[in-house]
Amino acid sequence: ASGAAQQAIEQHVRVLVEDRVATRIFAKDASLWGPEAESEAAIRLGWVEAAAVSRALVGGILELRDAFRAEGVSRIVLCGMGGSSLAPEVIAGTAGVGLTVLDSTDPEQVGAALADRLAETAIVVSSKSGSTVETDSQRRVFEQAFTEAGIDAKSRIVIVTDPGSPLDTASREAGYRAVFNADPNVGGRFSALTAFGLVPCGLAGVDIEAFLDEAEEAAEILNEDSAENIGLRLGAALGGTVPLRNKVVIVEDGSGIVGFADWAEQLIAESTGKSGTGVLPVVAGPSAPEVSGGAADVLVIRLVGTDTDAVLGANEAAIAGGLATQMLVWEFATAVAGRLLGINPFDQPDVEAAKVAARGLLDARPEPTPANFVDGAIEVRAGAWLGEAGTAEEAVKALLAGLGTEGYLSVQAYFDRIAFAPLEAIRDELAGVSGRPVTFGWGPRFLHSTGQFHKGGPAIGSFLQVTAAAQGDIAIPERPFTFGQLITAQAAGDAQVLQDHGRPVLRLHLTDRGAGVAQLKNIVAALAARAGAQGS
Repeated sequence: ASGAAQQAIEQHVRVLVEDRVATRIFAKDASLWGPEAESEAAIRLGWVEAAAVSRALVGGILELRDAFRAEGVSRIVLCGMGGSSLAPEVIAGTAGVGLTVLDSTDPEQVGAALADRLAETAIVVSSKSGSTVETDSQRRVFEQAFTEAGIDAKSRIVIVTDPGSPLDTASREAGYRAVFNADPNVGGRFSALTAFGLVPCGLAGVDIEAFLDEAEEAAEILNEDSAENIGLRLGAALGGTVPLRNKVVIVEDGSGIVGFADWAEQLIAESTGKSGTGVLPVVAGPSAPEVSGGAADVLVIRLVGTDTDAVLGANEAAIAGGLATQMLVWEFATAVAGRLLGINPFDQPDVEAAKVAARGLLDARPEPTPANFVDGAIEVRAGAWLGEAGTAEEAVKALLAGLGTEGYLSVQAYFDRIAFAPLEAIRDELAGVSGRPVTFGWGPRFLHSTGQFHKGGPAIGSFLQVTAAAQGDIAIPERPFTFGQLITAQAAGDAQVLQDHGRPVLRLHLTDRGAGVAQLKNIVAALAARAGAQGS
């Protein structure tokens, strides 16, 4: 570590060791985060022993995997959101194993998942509470598709949920192929080493026994009150800089782990972003503007290979290790950071607000808010802060102008993240234009991750929401709304809550996906070119 990260380590780790924080975490000492957090922490520390507890699941997962293979089932689709989907995506991707992650309500993305090799498909429906509207809708539409194709739907549906949840009870009564229960004393974003991480990955072909072996070794190392404890050191860097560097840029720099920062993003943002404080993770590459920008509120953490000597710039840290090790280290470090920040890392008090708003809009079905103006394939909607902007480019420029010296921009795209993945390239360009950290999230999945920080963290965010018309829609069996109506309500509900919190929100609706995406990319490219010309 260097600069502010090293100073935080030197300032806090000795005290953390003296307070026996490491061994107390593994002893499930719920008092570590203060009296207000104690009741929640008491039922959220099962993750410290998840690697050992999850051993009992392995035999059943592998037996089901072999049975599926014998039946010609070669494709696993995971229907899950947030903690139920982010960890399996990283685990499978890093192992090079095919796993289709459906964490969207976009009708085109749902339709693409339904159309791909249905005869060879089984689905894993993962929901801790069992009441997640996205996963319930996905299960319903797949169950109908299986039945219409002459496939015994019950034989192709696997459930992962907490014991005794509504989904647990209903699934056993329905006779689905298998129901796996996870430890109820583990929160969703800490659940990588539980059934939520293991079942879809194991069925897809990941060596989950080796994964758990590595995690158990990591747990032994972390369970030491030592100044060399990597989890204490990372936790100090995340939550202990003075003044707090509350944007942490997580850079993949040779670790070989695929998509780790997308998983860590939820873990850190949802755990720390509350009570007006917190740490915002920024997913970026080694050449991103934030890495070299030297901003006073930014810390860079590099994920490096185990045989690499990291070359660090100012205010940076590097961490190496296999995927299971990294996951447990970051969970542990996030809990440590919560103690240093003086918050409860195990609740998410502001996540429900957007869900409530979306449900209200689904019930009421109001007419869309009139656009301020239309520019080509883009309808522009914004608050009074928009001023005299009359084009989409001027609107984006006005949003960036209001960022300030401590702000960040959150880009939120509510449509098919698979088909339009290249749109994420605008993140780097916007960071270069604004000189401020930029995050890019696909809706509605980010609502289950960084959404907590947006509302509960410091009031310094500006928000660029991009929605898009779909070519067709998909009905949800036995529900009075479609996927198109659901994602529209989710986007509008989140924008409403952000605006209620006084956050500036620019809403761009693409009336044609292809044309609108091209126009938006051209707008950002033009802003970047202009900024580059001025800089030179």
